[in-house]
Amino acid sequence: MVKSDIQDIKLAEKGKLRIEWAERNMPVLRLIKERFEKDQPFKGLRLAACLHVTTETANLVNTLKAGGADVLLCASNPLSTQDDTAASIVEHMGIPVYAIKGEDNKVYYDHINAALDFRPQITMDDGADLVSELHKNRKEQMKEIIGGTEETTTGVIRLKAMAEKGVLNFPVIAVNDADTKHLFDNRYGTGQSTIDGILRATNLLYSGSIVVVCGYGMCGKGVAMRAEGMGARVIVVETDPLRGLEAIMDGYNVMPIAKAAPVGDIFVTVTGDVSVLRPEHFEAMKDGAVVANAGHFNVEIDIEGLKKISTNRRQIRDFVEEFTLKSGKRVNILGDGRLINLAAAEGHPAMVMDMSFANQALAAKYMYENSDKLKKQVYRVPIELDREISRLKLLSMGIEIDTLTPEQEKYLNSWEQGT
Repeated sequence: MVKSDIQDIKLAEKGKLRIEWAERNMPVLRLIKERFEKDQPFKGLRLAACLHVTTETANLVNTLKAGGADVLLCASNPLSTQDDTAASIVEHMGIPVYAIKGEDNKVYYDHINAALDFRPQITMDDGADLVSELHKNRKEQMKEIIGGTEETTTGVIRLKAMAEKGVLNFPVIAVNDADTKHLFDNRYGTGQSTIDGILRATNLLYSGSIVVVCGYGMCGKGVAMRAEGMGARVIVVETDPLRGLEAIMDGYNVMPIAKAAPVGDIFVTVTGDVSVLRPEHFEAMKDGAVVANAGHFNVEIDIEGLKKISTNRRQIRDFVEEFTLKSGKRVNILGDGRLINLAAAEGHPAMVMDMSFANQALAAKYMYENSDKLKKQVYRVPIELDREISRLKLLSMGIEIDTLTPEQEKYLNSWEQGT
């Protein structure tokens, strides 16, 4: 067994079957893997990936290895690891994995540092923890880094802040900003898998419930859309007037969290910011309110603040911790405030991760081939890669679209022709 830190290698056979199941629904990544096996674009490259250790991720790292990369994988969230998947990646793919579901904060950062001990040339992040650790504690190592890729909105926010302050030391491609990522993964993937995670943890009825969605970016839109589809009455909480207006136009109620707190039954934070739900909001909530987070980090819910105003706490179901307030009311926090879709469920469906991880694979290839031309900034995935992924996805679904006629192309590319 390659050097790793996982829960139990004996889980590998179960993980192998689940990875195969996911692979069946990832046709775009399969086509890219076939290209990579032939072209070997990563030959001799060391790549460290800090991602959710799921069946879909297993197919991504296997694709990178097929392209010649020397790959190591660590977890990007303590509760998102699928231990059987981790075991199979080690046993059947020969890729080192540092990830254990439920690992504490110390072990989590030990695993981050194990990935950096690998001396990667390219980082692949889901939340920017590899990049952040390099810049804070491993500055001498950054000269070895060619560049990186970033999967999430939260990570891109962190990286853009670093670039604006002039402290980002290598280029990073914002995979999250690709249309074939955020328009689909964030909206349809997060929407479905968040509902799935809350249902698995609670078995509550959505129909007739009031669901409060904090944040109306692409992920928030997906959660609101799917909650409404389940029969819930949806309230959106926003700080951005454009997004608030959009939510109103989409048919949802919009109000500040102070007004939503007393009426909501289920609360979902998906903002990428800190302390969205605070003690004053918990105290205003109904008895038995359910609180979940669908943002990358568990900072969106002020759990420490909740502890201070509680007289008792207990684990009442798997992934459900009940806090009793001094008033006697109870607030239920799901999955320790971490990504509920991965803490209590299996994350996004493979069909949508197919596009996200196709972006990761092609973005890493682009970075490897073009890093010498790129500045120390955050870049979008090149539009031609985005369109190619869209084309391959439609092809895999058996769907055809039209092509422009020469006359139409000429009209769109000219300024002389008017009405």
